[in-house]
Amino acid sequence: MILSVLVAAALPLWVGQFSKPGVPEAPWRVVQLNKKVPPTRYKVMEMDGVLGVEAVAEKSMAVLTRPMSVDLAVTPILCWRWRVDAPVAAADIKRKAGDDYAARVYVAFDVPDENLSFGTKLKLSVARKMFGADVPDAVVTYIWDNRNPVGTAVKSSYTSRAQLIVAETGTARAGQWVRERHDVRADFAAAFEGVPGTPMQLAVASDTDNTGSSARAGFADLHFVEAGQPCRL
Repeated sequence: MILSVLVAAALPLWVGQFSKPGVPEAPWRVVQLNKKVPPTRYKVMEMDGVLGVEAVAEKSMAVLTRPMSVDLAVTPILCWRWRVDAPVAAADIKRKAGDDYAARVYVAFDVPDENLSFGTKLKLSVARKMFGADVPDAVVTYIWDNRNPVGTAVKSSYTSRAQLIVAETGTARAGQWVRERHDVRADFAAAFEGVPGTPMQLAVASDTDNTGSSARAGFADLHFVEAGQPCRL
């Protein structure tokens, strides 16, 4: 019994492992936050020998998202692999007009009401009236940027409730699958110091609506592991 518990604890928590080509199956769904912008297209397919989600953006934005339940005290490390044909050349992390990325991975959090200021609650309420109930309390977003060094961490030009972290940058590794490993618990704590949060949603996206660009990305094998556990990639 003790051995089985230990083995179970060592297993990764899979949140994005795809088994067959076609439309991403439930619990995945496409969310188009701005109905005035064409949606990014998503499908499961094999890319360079890896079965994953292909995202094709053409002056578009929509996220492919799913609910999830993960205890970051146990499995704080998010692992995945992704690829892009190329980063968005016109992107600029500091400007709304440049807020486009060939690939993003989002972890969305619920935050207790008592840890949200009145002003933050008001802004979230307005955002949800505009874009729907899928707007989360807080987000940590890992991006494939075009120019800033890996490790750059800044708040989104749209909202202080979203932390952007550059996980990959530039063209050096474009056109190939790249493995990622990030400590979500530590990244959330650094972005929202002293605020508790519970991860409740995972999303991937390729977006090019602000720059009017095009991009193609792939995402595969998303899972959480313990701090000392290797990724299953």
